[in-house]
Amino acid sequence: MGEWFLQGGSGVRFDWGDVGAQRIVGEVACLVVVDVLSFTTSVTVAVERGTRVFPYAWRDESAVEFAEEKGARLAVGRRAATPESPWSLSPAALLEAPFVPRLVLPSPNGSAIAAAAAAAGATVVAGCLRNATAVGRELARRGYGTTDRPVAVIASGERWPDGSLRPGLEDLLGAGAVLAALRACRRGPLSPEAAAAADCFEATPDVIAAVAGSASGRELVSGGFARDVDIATELDVCETVPVLEGGAFAAR
Repeated sequence: MGEWFLQGGSGVRFDWGDVGAQRIVGEVACLVVVDVLSFTTSVTVAVERGTRVFPYAWRDESAVEFAEEKGARLAVGRRAATPESPWSLSPAALLEAPFVPRLVLPSPNGSAIAAAAAAAGATVVAGCLRNATAVGRELARRGYGTTDRPVAVIASGERWPDGSLRPGLEDLLGAGAVLAALRACRRGPLSPEAAAAADCFEATPDVIAAVAGSASGRELVSGGFARDVDIATELDVCETVPVLEGGAFAAR
């Protein structure tokens, strides 16, 4: 594949999913993972409370072993939460659950991308609509987003039943919010892909309604998790910038 797919010469870049992250991670100084519904939103909620969050790609027996190894609680699926194990991928559940110092949060999308990028040696940041401006400002303050220290923002997307990428509007808007914040901080130049995503966010008149009415938003609302959508669309309420260090996201 030609090098043009890496968006070379741009200080700020944008791509989709695990394959996009894998291809671009070696070409940038920092990778921002965006999974609005709900991995990176859940990370901000947990990290705000002081929890260290360990990303993990699979929710199976290996996740149980991984959590034991890390001395952490293991988050379960939204519908698998119980009073004895109330921690899940649901941001609303994490707000109400008892505090734990360490949490393993499995997800086949955002969590898997973050874990793989960290294993490749990248600096990884969790971004979403709740902390987009804070992420942009912090990255700019640390000198990221230039041609010498490029940053890539990855919209995680969802999966079709065959395992292929299903781009999600919520992640396009979340990534666009981070990219718009970087542009406002005079980072760049933005690649055409990054600029278009930032433009999409800025041109959307009602981001909250767009996410709630998207396929992913409607899926959660119909499943009884409307509060998760509400929390995920709280624009710029969070100043926490979770950075993946030592295998876990913590506040920076």
